[in-house]
Amino acid sequence: MGLQCGIIGITNIGKTTIFNCISETKVVTSNFAFSTNKSNRGQVKVPDERLHLIDNFIHSAKIIPTSIEIIDIPGLAKGASQGEGIGNSFLADIRNCDALIHVVRCFDDENLVHIDQTIDPVRDKEAIDFELQVKDLESIEKRMAKWEKTAKSGDKTAKNGMIALEKCKNHLEDFQSLRSLEMDADIHQYIDDLALLSIKPVMYVCNVEDESAINGNHHVDKFKDAVKAENTEVIIIAGKIESEIAELEDEDDRVIFLKDIGLEVPGVNKLIRSAYDLLNLQTFFTAGPKEIRAWTIKKGMAAPEAAGVIHSDLQRGFIRAEVMKYDDFISIGSESACREVGKLYIEGKNYIVDDGDILHIRFNV
Repeated sequence: MGLQCGIIGITNIGKTTIFNCISETKVVTSNFAFSTNKSNRGQVKVPDERLHLIDNFIHSAKIIPTSIEIIDIPGLAKGASQGEGIGNSFLADIRNCDALIHVVRCFDDENLVHIDQTIDPVRDKEAIDFELQVKDLESIEKRMAKWEKTAKSGDKTAKNGMIALEKCKNHLEDFQSLRSLEMDADIHQYIDDLALLSIKPVMYVCNVEDESAINGNHHVDKFKDAVKAENTEVIIIAGKIESEIAELEDEDDRVIFLKDIGLEVPGVNKLIRSAYDLLNLQTFFTAGPKEIRAWTIKKGMAAPEAAGVIHSDLQRGFIRAEVMKYDDFISIGSESACREVGKLYIEGKNYIVDDGDILHIRFNV
């Protein structure tokens, strides 16, 4: 799908540690601020137990999960919007992302000194928000300057565009991110090509010490209270514990480790699934004796477009889709049984694929 989710935050909060856990890479981390000068990229497998439950009936030779691209963007500093350090480069990486995972530090560690000397996740979040808002304001004002003369001449498109831009400008000047501004299609048509930063969907990750992995701590409570009006997800992750889990290659060892610390699944699994949802993505499956595979599509995608994700020939020569609903398949137990009881559906070009659909594409080229 080519969609990217960026991990952002200030320096020395454990972003790269979390990135290493979810991407199974080994990017070197450091206790020194601003020790990283480039973004790290990784393809992250999306955990989905449905693959294995389908395999209980098919016994396929191979199981292939879907994946998304995660970018670990080095810690931003105050003044990044003005090019402080190599801030402009980092902001460009954020601009290319479709959604953001904003990590905040909610743990104390005298060996990992905070750049501002004290732990305050709300302050840290607001510092990042400010840098993105300033950069967006700069983009908005540049466009307004470009359109002002045309609008004064009576050009209707420019006049309407100036009204939309003024609304965005006022919101930013109130230190509010654009994602919190109610917008209709009329506004979006004048700003979408600007690739604004503070409009991107966001979720928050509170990185905590080991003891707070399940219930959080006072830093987490304070942060949740500060962002509750944003109506977005806040996930608690103990980066150090997640690193230890990621080091365990044997799945049984991971299960025992998780049970010992009181977790059912690794926190990073929840993070990956949430990032997937944040990108407005869903999954369909293809299943047969050779492989069971998960495929990523945007929500609302029609069957021919979904077929094209598998191969362009399937979209070009699309005839129909044979569809089994995941729940039907699991309860009935086989494709032939689904067909017999009328739970295998024949769908045409206008069919909107649902999350969990098991598809067999018929095509001719």
